[in-house]
Amino acid sequence: MISTVAVGTDGSATANEAVSEAAEIARRFGAKLVLLSAYHSSGRSAEGQDIELQWASSSSARVRSILERSEADLSRTGIECETRADDGDPAEVLIRLAAECGADLLVIGNKGIKRRVLGSVPNTVTHKADCSV
Repeated sequence: MISTVAVGTDGSATANEAVSEAAEIARRFGAKLVLLSAYHSSGRSAEGQDIELQWASSSSARVRSILERSEADLSRTGIECETRADDGDPAEVLIRLAAECGADLLVIGNKGIKRRVLGSVPNTVTHKADCSV
């Protein structure tokens, strides 16, 4: 039984495909969908910057914007959805967040999907995740 499907996204085309597939799996099983993402802190202070400059210089803000937009799109289709993001190595963050949300399945894309070898993030996730990938 699949009750929680997690999906990693960074807003790329292959990540969007993964989100679509994960949404279909969640719909099929009546499962909750959790959108996951990772970002790297820039280490720069955003104080005193206007809002556009803060957004442009903040990986965190870009990721949260991508997640919010995806969550809104999915909610309109009737998918129960939540988002989670954290700072750090993408593979490690996806693995940890999937475990924290109790994911039964973690869906991820591969930027080099035409290649026969997985990229570093999908490769690490498939080897280290505690849930099905």
